[in-house]
Amino acid sequence: MMKVQENGKRRVAVFCASSDGANPAYRAEAVLLGRLIAEAGLGLVYGGGSFGLMGAVANGALEAGGEVIGILPQLLVEKEVAHKGLTKLHIVDTMHERKALLSTLSCAFLALPGGYGTVDEMIEATTWNQLRIHHKPCVLINTLGYWNPMIDWVQQAVNAGFVRAANQSLIQVAKDSAEALRLIGA
Repeated sequence: MMKVQENGKRRVAVFCASSDGANPAYRAEAVLLGRLIAEAGLGLVYGGGSFGLMGAVANGALEAGGEVIGILPQLLVEKEVAHKGLTKLHIVDTMHERKALLSTLSCAFLALPGGYGTVDEMIEATTWNQLRIHHKPCVLINTLGYWNPMIDWVQQAVNAGFVRAANQSLIQVAKDSAEALRLIGA
């Protein structure tokens, strides 16, 4: 269950791509997730970019009247083009600071489709959960089966003895955004 954060606001971190991907369904799910987060009375914390799924999830939340906090390392301000319409944008020095602040400000972690950065952020959040640095839900939103290879990899890691079977459930899987929000208790 999600705990209340600063100023009484519960926030959800979303990891996702700074591009749209090859199928319009990815962008549509990102917009929907942002809208559903806002409609649930939650705040959104994300990477701070204006393009791709990052921009889509932020815009979905903003259009529904939600609070949106972006966290962007200085080296990506121009590359990912910082979103100008956010409730708040934190510019940090490093990717490590970005991930730490995302964790501090959020009650749960959701991952839409994405590339290396998305996987890195979600695996780190899950590892912190495993190490009991936090106890926050980590949920993959499996749009069009995007995360199936990751799900298979986790099973392989369990089968090979590298992940304890009890820790397999540290990453939950949702078929869509609505299910993801139910899984985190929103």
